[in-house]
Amino acid sequence: MRPIYSLNMQTPKQINMNEKTIYLSYWVRRYLTDYMLAAKNLSRNTVRSYRDTFRLLVGYLRDVCNKNPDKLHLQELTINVVSDFLDNQQETRNVSVATRNQRLAALQAFAKYVSMNSPEHMEWSRNIRNIPKKKAPKKMITYLEKSEMDALLSLPDQRSAQGRRDYALLIFLYNTGARAEEASDLNVSSVTLAKSKSESTIPLVTIVGKGNKTRRCPLWDNVCAILKTIINDRKPDEPLFLNRYGQRITRFGIYEVVSRYAQKLELQFPSVRDKRVSPHTIRHTTATHLLQAGVDINNVSSMKIIKRESADYHTRALSLSSVSLETGNKPLSHQ
Repeated sequence: MRPIYSLNMQTPKQINMNEKTIYLSYWVRRYLTDYMLAAKNLSRNTVRSYRDTFRLLVGYLRDVCNKNPDKLHLQELTINVVSDFLDNQQETRNVSVATRNQRLAALQAFAKYVSMNSPEHMEWSRNIRNIPKKKAPKKMITYLEKSEMDALLSLPDQRSAQGRRDYALLIFLYNTGARAEEASDLNVSSVTLAKSKSESTIPLVTIVGKGNKTRRCPLWDNVCAILKTIINDRKPDEPLFLNRYGQRITRFGIYEVVSRYAQKLELQFPSVRDKRVSPHTIRHTTATHLLQAGVDINNVSSMKIIKRESADYHTRALSLSSVSLETGNKPLSHQ
């Protein structure tokens, strides 16, 4: 005989499920594994950043608050707890205001996810999402002047295989404004090159950026030439840029290459030391030089190098630079 349940009664399965949803650990697991990786399809760096936020939060709850994160109820993650956690990060880890705001953004995105899947937690979610970001002083855009960028590109010794690889990597970053991870992920098949001068194929590279958004960027003639020398007869599914061991270069490897030549550049341009040159600096350099060359900001933003809403980018880039359009200089010409 089937059991008869009243309207207020729940099956054992329903009871267990409702018990799970009150715990913070249940929602963190669902958010990181089911949502971020499967549904949201975010980049590895974004997932890693969000995971680090929860790892630090768990450590704070355990070591500072003396709470067992596995048994912590979601409602116990209050405004005060989150604010104290963010303050603790600034005090003990000496993180910047920008990093603090990134941690807060991760927790607020998590709160939004919870409310979408559990309406009974909407009030809790609203409270977390109303925690204000901390204001940080706006930093000036860091980029290299045309003379500095030319000097950087002249540093690799192209007589050696590694020197040619380094030069190809540096000028590729300058040509495309690609992020380090985007350049690392490229395969030989990502690049379309003309096989001969008579061929009408437009040389370009297909880059997969944040959120798996794809963009195509034309390649300069000298970039095509150096890429041909490092590709040789490699297969389409092989990495475009290799490390010294013949394996795919990582984004950390790209940072190391840029940093190594930036240190050499400081000997010629001591002011570069304050710019802390990185692959992202070259990315800013590409955007700034395009704007200085008269390229419309909408076209630059369509290349996913800068955000369109950065309206003051154009003004600052043109007003600060020593490269003047009136002199006829073309900032991106490096032949």
